[in-house]
Amino acid sequence: MAVSPRTPGPTLPAHPDPELDRILRGGLPHELAYAFGGPFHLLLPDRFDANAAAFRAALAEAGVDGLVHYAKKANKAAAWIERCAATGTGVDVAAAGELREALGHGVRGEHIVVTGPAKADDLLRVAVLQGCLIAVDALDELDRVIALARATRPARLLLRRLPPAQPHSRFGLDDAELGTALARCEEARDAVRMEGFSFHLSGYAVQPRAELAGDLVDLCLKARAAGLPADRISIGGGFAVDYAAAGDWERFLREQDPGDYHAGKSFTTSDFYPYHSPVAGADALRAILATRPRGGTATLAARLKDAGITLLLEPGRALLDRAGCTVFTVRGVKERDGYGILTVDGTSLSLSEQWFNSEYLPDPVLLTAGDRPAGPPFRACVGGATCLESDLLTWRKVVHPTRPHPGDLLVYPNTAGYQMDSNESPFHDLPLPPKVVLDTAGGRTRWRLDRHPAT
Repeated sequence: MAVSPRTPGPTLPAHPDPELDRILRGGLPHELAYAFGGPFHLLLPDRFDANAAAFRAALAEAGVDGLVHYAKKANKAAAWIERCAATGTGVDVAAAGELREALGHGVRGEHIVVTGPAKADDLLRVAVLQGCLIAVDALDELDRVIALARATRPARLLLRRLPPAQPHSRFGLDDAELGTALARCEEARDAVRMEGFSFHLSGYAVQPRAELAGDLVDLCLKARAAGLPADRISIGGGFAVDYAAAGDWERFLREQDPGDYHAGKSFTTSDFYPYHSPVAGADALRAILATRPRGGTATLAARLKDAGITLLLEPGRALLDRAGCTVFTVRGVKERDGYGILTVDGTSLSLSEQWFNSEYLPDPVLLTAGDRPAGPPFRACVGGATCLESDLLTWRKVVHPTRPHPGDLLVYPNTAGYQMDSNESPFHDLPLPPKVVLDTAGGRTRWRLDRHPAT
């Protein structure tokens, strides 16, 4: 008997993706679910290539010299690093393991930016030896880089700026610390090459990024006057991904309330990721470059060109837009309090918005096993296969087109950016979901396992 919900409930369909729909409807997901006996991720490297190319095109259109670095923390699959090595895309790393992965898959040291706070000595040592660009976050870290460089070879570095608009951030150097750092770089110019400045801003607003980038241009000119190279700036990541249409997102925010979630769970809408963004990905970069920083009439692009400064970018999620999805098998279906509770063969640890006390909102797609008559819509939340009450992949009572049955598949769209593995854990000794790399060249779909071990 179908659940008869009080109202149909809010929906949030992801943007249509005909190519992925063709793959999903072709039977391959059911074959892979049978082969692996658990959840898995599908990866589409050609989407990654297209996203990186779009960022490079935005730089070229603006006449700005720039480099795109993939923020590896967004997804640890080897497939993305392989594509970086093949296309000359850089990589942003923050740990020794990430640096080894990038170097081991063929990314040149000069194309790697090393970020993160309080970097370990083994990470700094390899970064210096391989000619990586190190974003220095603190004065004591600068001293360690200088000491390592004097013992090995000259080091390349950026000085990370504390955003004045986010003074409580634990990252970056304030004005006084920047002054001290510049003086130390001048004194140690035999050991370090101070190539410029960097920052990372929370949020996705365009104007603040252009404003702070303009400030970094001024800092570069000041550093050059002191004899330092200072020929590049990094504006980090923060390029939004547009998951859903504007009307669907606005309707969802307007209609959803605690009654639409299991056990009356409530979320603060301000904590939701902005699943619709009118300016996203490479278009957000275009908007930043076209913005005029305060106090001037020139756009950021013009200021960069006039000063001969290279712009570095570190997008993560934006390079993974539509580059992967996550597939779970339905294990059980029960009804309670006028809605259904599905249990699938994975956990919420593979949908990491839970980390932010939030919810991954794009609607999962139901793939039924075999042919059966379609029934009325069925409203249900989605729970994981653990003994934890809080293990829900989707607290929201999603409206499915028909009642799911055990053996059906739920496909969560566009999960490559952070959702797949930021919170992964082999809880209950459950294996981590494998990553399946799809090759769709020549109209033929082939698959292989990702070369990064799922451990």
